[in-house]
Amino acid sequence: MVMTVPAWIAAACCGIGLAQALVAARLVTRFARRPRGEPASRPPVTILKPLHGDEPLLEQALATACRQDYPRWQVVFGVQDAGDPAAAVVERLRTRFPDCDIALVIDPALHGENRKVGNLINMLPAARHDVLVIADSDVHVRPDYLDRLMAALEQPGVGLVTTIYAGLPSSRRLPALLGATQITHGFLPGAVLARALGRQDSLGATMCLRRQDLARCGGFRALVDHLADDAVLGHRVAALGQTVALAGTVPLTTVPEDTMRALFRHELRWARTIRALEPGGFAASVLQYPLAWALLAVALAGGAAWAVGVFALAWIIRAVAASMIDRALAPQWNGEAPAVPAFRCPAWLLPARDLLSVAVMLASYGGRRVDWRGYGLLADTPQPPGAADVTFRSIEEFNAQ
Repeated sequence: MVMTVPAWIAAACCGIGLAQALVAARLVTRFARRPRGEPASRPPVTILKPLHGDEPLLEQALATACRQDYPRWQVVFGVQDAGDPAAAVVERLRTRFPDCDIALVIDPALHGENRKVGNLINMLPAARHDVLVIADSDVHVRPDYLDRLMAALEQPGVGLVTTIYAGLPSSRRLPALLGATQITHGFLPGAVLARALGRQDSLGATMCLRRQDLARCGGFRALVDHLADDAVLGHRVAALGQTVALAGTVPLTTVPEDTMRALFRHELRWARTIRALEPGGFAASVLQYPLAWALLAVALAGGAAWAVGVFALAWIIRAVAASMIDRALAPQWNGEAPAVPAFRCPAWLLPARDLLSVAVMLASYGGRRVDWRGYGLLADTPQPPGAADVTFRSIEEFNAQ
């Protein structure tokens, strides 16, 4: 039975998604082209890199933190097991970059449910500078990364600086390509659009703030029992009356998955975390997958010519939007050394990507439990600061946590 009205509704939803894709692509282009101001000052910085196990392109990613065009910075790596293979990677970096101030902290203390934050608690005493950059292990950054962060942090009223990021597939296998497409052509334009609409989300791949502001937020101990530690920190910075700024740089994040099962579990963790944080916005985000809606229209219309035409046109427009983003971001990385090729989304991948995204969304409603590197956690909501928060009477007490 052909369901004409539902088919037209699906086509209308497809149109909404296409309009959003084009607007977001335009906003990404404007963001990538805006002038990059130089910081008025360049204070010493400590980059905190919590590690857990080996992963594809790990050494390449970590090396970019050691290759900054910046006068004085320290990189503190942390593992919770002396036998962690990531520790051997850090030792190789020490050999490769003898002039870089590198520290390695090995401490098995857990402190709470969030092992990444527990690692940060262990690492903090080794941080020698008062400006802290918390960066994921899989993030590849440009040599001007710290300059871009400092230029944003010194703006009036800014308490925390974060960055959007694009996907870098670790191989040409289908799961890695699908994962990179979701980051570069789903997450990234969505984050830029949200910022244009007034949101100030803190994104965990990079968070930069002053040590005293972290202490005022309750320190890392205030985050250790939350899966969405980045959102919690952003909420606490906002509670101080400060803003979360977006730096003028676009790092790359490694997409290591080589099986569809691994990719699905990873994206399910993201989806359940976002659903816990913003249930209404998460549900509405299904509109940002226009090719899934176009395929639904084809199915509901019984393969009618008009519905097939809608799908074909939607595919073309979606590919144009993706190409706009690829062209805008390419100058961010082309010509950098060592070469990190900018990922260009193949148009043939887009329908499969939209269908997979919808499948992940639907699966996210099946529970709250997520997998983080082999450990089970529950997606939670950030709570406003209250009387039970951890507080510190002095920076010295905070440093000793």
